[in-house]
Amino acid sequence: MTYDDKKIEFAVFCIEEVAKRLNELPENVYRKLECSGLMDDFIIGCYDALHTESREHIVDDIIEALRNREKGGASC
Repeated sequence: MTYDDKKIEFAVFCIEEVAKRLNELPENVYRKLECSGLMDDFIIGCYDALHTESREHIVDDIIEALRNREKGGASC
């Protein structure tokens, strides 16, 4: 598995886990993360640090970042 494959697999993991926590469809979570820029800026961009954290911590961080972006006007 290449490094890029690992980042994609991690992104899918993040989408699925956030969707579970928010009780939303993964497709909707993906759209929110993509539209807010968090997919590239945070999940993929911070892969090296994020993937070493616990599942709960990762999901908490993503949800907090998403809420902060939405408060800042990055709603889709």
